[in-house]
Amino acid sequence: MAQEIEIEFKNLLTENEYRKIYHFLPFKSVELVEQTNYYFETEDLSLKQQGAALRIRHKNGRWTLTLKQPHPEGLLETHDHLTEEEANLWIQSKFVEKAETAKQLAELNVRLNDLRYLGSLTTRRKELEYKGATIVLDHSLYYDQEDYELEVEAPSKPVGETVIREILEACDIPDRVTDNKIKRFYQAKLQSE
Repeated sequence: MAQEIEIEFKNLLTENEYRKIYHFLPFKSVELVEQTNYYFETEDLSLKQQGAALRIRHKNGRWTLTLKQPHPEGLLETHDHLTEEEANLWIQSKFVEKAETAKQLAELNVRLNDLRYLGSLTTRRKELEYKGATIVLDHSLYYDQEDYELEVEAPSKPVGETVIREILEACDIPDRVTDNKIKRFYQAKLQSE
């Protein structure tokens, strides 16, 4: 599928809170998967200004180019698969046009040649199905930062809100306003400059 709507809820965690959730749900039996996101933006932050973000994700030997855009129900994600060679070209700012994302970028008035590579964020992730939602525990590393996060990916907003509230209450964790990874990445990048 080239496009999908992502409905997710996030909460930053302390390392101890991460461990609480890890033991509250059966994460011990789940394989740890490492993924790396490579982020791209224009010099004038055109994507960010439009609430969009562009990344390549390397996970399980696959490279996927994804453009995320605001959508009334969550985020519209547009995907294109890349070869390893194409991904490496992108990281070197030698952009290979891919049909689905190119069409969406054009709608945002963003040209490939205006993009630049910003850097990467690596996440160690565990995920499992729980009460009709996908529960994700992330430990992310970028620049000199690291953070822990709970994500709930759900088929609808009511399901996601119910599930994340239940987990946070059961583990006695406060609900925190949580920026997405790209925003946290941008903040760390600015602090490092």
